Amino acid sequence: MKKTDIAMIILIASVSILVAYFIANSIFGNVSKETVKVKIIDTIDSTIVAPDPAIFNKNAINPAVEVQINGSK
Repeated sequence: MKKTDIAMIILIASVSILVAYFIANSIFGNVSKETVKVKIIDTIDSTIVAPDPAIFNKNAINPAVEVQINGSK
């Protein structure tokens, strides 16, 4: 390789790095200067709420019960 070829590769790589930096900066912006508001959760207490009787009743389908399907009638 000639010296001019190496210089051209270095020039093209430098320009492409600068272009990629400015494109990424314009897409993502400067993240470190932005502020973020975080939702604070309620405290956990020890009270127990009764389950909904429409869902948890004695006639409800129990997915924990094993069901076997046979091919014969």
